Amino acid sequence: MPVALILSSHVAGSGVGGGLQSAVLTRLGFRTALLPTVLFGRHPGLGPPGGGAVSDAVFAGQVEGLIASGLADRADLVITGYFASPGQVMAAASLLDHVAARRPEALRLVDPILGDEDRGLYVAQAAAEALPRELVPRASLLAPNAWELERLTGMRIADAAGALAAARSLGRPVLVSSVPAGSKTGVLWANATDAWLATHPRLERVPKGTGDLLAALFAAGLVEGGAPEAVLGSSVGELAARLAKGPEDLLDDGPATGEVRDAPVTVQRL
Repeated sequence: MPVALILSSHVAGSGVGGGLQSAVLTRLGFRTALLPTVLFGRHPGLGPPGGGAVSDAVFAGQVEGLIASGLADRADLVITGYFASPGQVMAAASLLDHVAARRPEALRLVDPILGDEDRGLYVAQAAAEALPRELVPRASLLAPNAWELERLTGMRIADAAGALAAARSLGRPVLVSSVPAGSKTGVLWANATDAWLATHPRLERVPKGTGDLLAALFAAGLVEGGAPEAVLGSSVGELAARLAKGPEDLLDDGPATGEVRDAPVTVQRL
């Protein structure tokens, strides 16, 4: 059974963040360990979330305890997501270093959650400064949205070509969501020599958590040995199928089946 470590948010009443990723990866046959950075009752975009951030000391203690348990030495996948403070970022960096030393083949996916086009920056400024400095260099795969990629690189992204140039400037494989693609929305995967773009129809209303779900699906496919271009197509297809059903919460529905699974997704080499 593959092992996935997730360092991100736990939001009890909403299918987002680390809670969503843990549930999805468990369904896919992973043993998951979620180290929460915040404990919320609902998504902050819906109003006062309740709960609050996990303290730096408690979060660092979670990391230390996980390492002491030996589970980190068996990790096949580490996903980092939402952080509330620079102290949490530093603790996450220590776990990534431990996994890189003990399990160099493990996929270390850093989703640099900073904000989005609609809301701008929605993490604390200090955390937003620490995350690119400490976690981006430790990633074997980055998974920003287009707005976050612009912030990481200082490059304007108006289309897939712009996203590709920005992604390659980071010097490691990158999965970019929310890439402008005319009347469609694109997801780009690129490394130094290869690049693929998956597009699907743009929707007027998208539930929270789509980037979290995409990262989990794509990471799982890679860990299971899939070729990146094939995993890109299947992951975006699964995401598009769920969105086509119009769920308010991406955890409320099982895997898409039937003709809904055939939501139009196009994959092309760039």
